[in-house]
Amino acid sequence: MVGIVLVSHSGPVAESVAALATGLAGGGATAPVAPAGGTEDGGLGTSSELIAQAAAKVDRGAGIAILTDLGSAVLTVKALIAEGDELPEGARLVDAPFVEGAVAAVVAASAGADAAAVEAAAAEAYSYRKV
Repeated sequence: MVGIVLVSHSGPVAESVAALATGLAGGGATAPVAPAGGTEDGGLGTSSELIAQAAAKVDRGAGIAILTDLGSAVLTVKALIAEGDELPEGARLVDAPFVEGAVAAVVAASAGADAAAVEAAAAEAYSYRKV
């Protein structure tokens, strides 16, 4: 299965979105999901070490979709991907809304979708209308 990493400036936010997404994915086998929020000391920010650890945790060889909240989370993931040796092969930054995209990504990955389909499902969440 494709692994999912959720990167937020806040550890509790990343953990909550991971719990929401896996909970909404339903029964059966759920794709591996890992939050990477905040800094090593529990503060607000982003940590390349926490992101790399989360990616290694969810790597099953089918690719990794990384969703971020904003700003430096995006820049940190882009830098890790550009370096090429910190993240498992097949890790990709997904341009998607954080909460809705995470749910869509986890549902798609849990259904056995490949990395491109997981990315497309998450990105499609930009079109979800609420009213």
